[in-house]
Amino acid sequence: MQLDKKSVIVTGGASGIGGAITRTFVERGASVVVVDLAREAGEALAAELGDTVVFLQGDVSDPAVAERAVGAAVDRFGGLHGLVNNAHASRQAPFLELTEQMWDLSFSTGLRATINFMRAAYPELKKTTGSVVNFGSGAGLDGQPTQAAYAAAKEAIRGLSRVVSNEWAPDGIRVNVVCPMAMTEGVQAWSQAFPELYQSTLAKIPLGRFGDPGTDVAPAVAFLVSDDSNYITGQTLMVDGGTIKLH
Repeated sequence: MQLDKKSVIVTGGASGIGGAITRTFVERGASVVVVDLAREAGEALAAELGDTVVFLQGDVSDPAVAERAVGAAVDRFGGLHGLVNNAHASRQAPFLELTEQMWDLSFSTGLRATINFMRAAYPELKKTTGSVVNFGSGAGLDGQPTQAAYAAAKEAIRGLSRVVSNEWAPDGIRVNVVCPMAMTEGVQAWSQAFPELYQSTLAKIPLGRFGDPGTDVAPAVAFLVSDDSNYITGQTLMVDGGTIKLH
């Protein structure tokens, strides 16, 4: 019960990596506010996991949705101890083929959403000396082709996280970043659209496989939300099978 009596917001928490995080958090004792556009998936997950989950259907790029999520955590669970900014929508194309709409989608659902939820969560996280886990990506660190919009937004999130980790440290709020490499539906679609790039990426993973969202990624996020990581902030944790070594 690593997260016993903690309440956490997970954006994009209805499926994929976010759904795995939600399930792991509940298994470890947390209560979760799941924010997701996918109503059917969110309601099904809430029904499956019971009273420990509240589902909020909404667009994470809307600041009002972030405020509603924090309000739901306080009203239903009595406070807020953690925030996981997992949601991010993006389209892949070579740099010169990216449209303004593609850039806007990546930055609004990635960087802007992260800003919105961090702003909304700050007063409650200050009360609980809570933890923020934002999501970066090896796409930005490694410069993966066709992912300029996604990579740029993810690196902006990492820069934001490092700055805010220093600014919020006096309040006892920790801010860290996870960069996962996991076999999600999105990765499966990417592997079919760009099979050669997928195979070359797989060949670079020292552990020889893409991670599992539930058994590989979610426990690392749980660690960063839990009290086990009380002396860790401003860090990027690569949960990628050893692909990228940060120095």
